Amino acid sequence: MRTAWDTDAEKWWFSIIDCIAVLTESVDPAAYWRKLKQRLKAEGNETVTNCHGLKMQAPDGKMRLTDVADTEQLFRLIQSIPSPKAEPFKQWMAQVAAQRIDQMQDPELSIEQAVADYRRLGYSEAWINQRMRSIEVRKHLTDEWNRRQGECKTELVRGLPSREGGRRSQEGGAGRGTAVRFADRHHLSRLERSVGQGVQAAERSQERKSARQYD
Repeated sequence: MRTAWDTDAEKWWFSIIDCIAVLTESVDPAAYWRKLKQRLKAEGNETVTNCHGLKMQAPDGKMRLTDVADTEQLFRLIQSIPSPKAEPFKQWMAQVAAQRIDQMQDPELSIEQAVADYRRLGYSEAWINQRMRSIEVRKHLTDEWNRRQGECKTELVRGLPSREGGRRSQEGGAGRGTAVRFADRHHLSRLERSVGQGVQAAERSQERKSARQYD
């Protein structure tokens, strides 16, 4: 089967005619594909519309335009081919879909599947354990960063002037505003202090704009 690697899209393209020739053993796979396209278009299948042409080497050695499909489109086309050779692919796709539904119901199954896949690819147990820990740490850091971003946004909003010209923080009796609240937090990490300084700068800029507005 003729294939081509798309560097920009980072995916493989497969010759549809070659796939049909393998699965159907048709004497004229090009004619088979033309009829299949007509049927799929009549059914409103968008896979045919999304398929495009790509120049590949023909049997005569020349580069000729032929219809190609990526992995997802190819699987969809295989589902539409009534052939005994296509049945194993259809059964496999149904099994994968069922497993995915189970994993959505129980996310722990996704972790078990990932470990099994890493073992199948030949990775050592030490590498797999390190990989799973790094995924857990990255998720924790992402969650923590999102939480701190939300806190900083809240602090910034509280420090903005209200329509009446007063500070929202003063309305609640908070005192001198965001800058003081950040300055008092000596236990903050370097990242938190950097974010706090950015909030303070934004606050001072807003204060100057407000002062000019009410002058």
